[in-house]
Amino acid sequence: MLAKTRANGQELALSPRWTLRALAVLFAALLGLIPWADAASAHGSAVDPASRNYGCWLRWGSDFQNPAMQQQDPMCWQAWQDDTNAMWNWNGLYREGVAGNHQAALPDGQLCSAGLTWYGRYRSMDTPGPWKTTPVGSNFTLRLWDQAWHGADYYRVYVTRQGYDPATEPLTWGDLELVRQTGAYAPAEYTDLNISAPGRSGHHVVFTIWQASHLDQSFYFCSDVTFS
Repeated sequence: MLAKTRANGQELALSPRWTLRALAVLFAALLGLIPWADAASAHGSAVDPASRNYGCWLRWGSDFQNPAMQQQDPMCWQAWQDDTNAMWNWNGLYREGVAGNHQAALPDGQLCSAGLTWYGRYRSMDTPGPWKTTPVGSNFTLRLWDQAWHGADYYRVYVTRQGYDPATEPLTWGDLELVRQTGAYAPAEYTDLNISAPGRSGHHVVFTIWQASHLDQSFYFCSDVTFS
């Protein structure tokens, strides 16, 4: 049976899955784990292949205290233990005022945390290890979820070079190859980008820069993939 709630005077149906997630968020908030004002400020992320913190929230947001995560998903486990807000605020991994100088703002080894943005909240995203991956081919589609309809001045998509090992090496700019540069995109809930990254096999990282158009906000996403 579907749970129901009301928004703007209308009755909405919620699936049991999302009801559990909502209860988990409420429970964590009551414990003081979630800063409500920050969690409510919607922005966006890469959702397919999922960014590291979005993937951890998607898999464990309704079950984040389950000790089985340590064995089943050890990189998400270390992330949840380090700072739960990195997952509750999966849509806020950005920096302001970068002015296009991304390499200066994000030192080597800190690309997945956006240069330790938000006082290091996302630092666990930089940790090398066996992150869960999404299987892809040489040509695949990257989906971005723009919750707040910010639009984009541009997207830049990089993929790690063959020979880089995400399980043991922190991500550096020298590990990346630019495979897609776009122009401006009008605001929309989702944006799909066609990506071509031939000559790769095994575990790689897709690193995405989303330059929002409403302000000088630069979003950064690390998504783990396996090229077949």
